[in-house]
Amino acid sequence: QVRLVESGGGLVQPGGSLRLSCTASGIIFSISAMNWYRQAPGNQRELVARITSGSNTNYADSVKGRFTISRDNAKNTVYLQMNSLKPEDSAVYFCNGAKYWGQGTQVTVSS
Repeated sequence: QVRLVESGGGLVQPGGSLRLSCTASGIIFSISAMNWYRQAPGNQRELVARITSGSNTNYADSVKGRFTISRDNAKNTVYLQMNSLKPEDSAVYFCNGAKYWGQGTQVTVSS
């Protein structure tokens, strides 16, 4: 059974930081490209960041320089370090890999 489990969301003030984690089971994590998506109310789900099996990374323009995606293959975990958070970063963040999705974790940026 494949599971992707996200954690680390929450409420943070503008300018703050959060680190999201996504732990995978049931897939060959080390050869899987992993992605973080987000979806705000009324908006389409959008790709935030991607990391390949070789740890090459890509980011949406809106988060470049503020977010960092990384992976730890020994822990079957992908991370999203989010710094300098803005209210417009508020969304449900989803982990995706090998065509599977996690349940999402809420990130709210508000004073």
